[in-house]
Amino acid sequence: MLIERLIAKGHDNITAKHKTTLEFTKDDYISKKATCIIGVSASKSIAELSNKFKQAIRRDGAVIRITVKAGSLAEVLEGFGSSKLTLTHPTDIVCRKSLYTCNRTIMIGCDKAAVDLSPEFKKLLKDPNTTLEITMEVIQ
Repeated sequence: MLIERLIAKGHDNITAKHKTTLEFTKDDYISKKATCIIGVSASKSIAELSNKFKQAIRRDGAVIRITVKAGSLAEVLEGFGSSKLTLTHPTDIVCRKSLYTCNRTIMIGCDKAAVDLSPEFKKLLKDPNTTLEITMEVIQ
């Protein structure tokens, strides 16, 4: 099993209302229009993940699990890799419910988007003092 870890922060403007995507960004500021972003000031972008990890998720049918911890709460997302993933974006990491891919996409067919996170979890995401611990695993 391959694992990547990163840290991100909460932000006042996080709304987590997007129905099909969820995103982490290295950017430290977002507007309220960025409805899919759930963490800012990320310690890594998709381009900065290890080559071994990127190779593993570029396999059609690879199963990816992302666990996001904030305070005492955690959310778990699962989705799939794809041979279509380029994994080259310099600031972002995006999980998608759809099968669409671009250079920001880390997984497709994800079982959750930003809107699906619990209200308690979303409340923590709006606090700039919240640290998100993100663990990404290729489990199959």
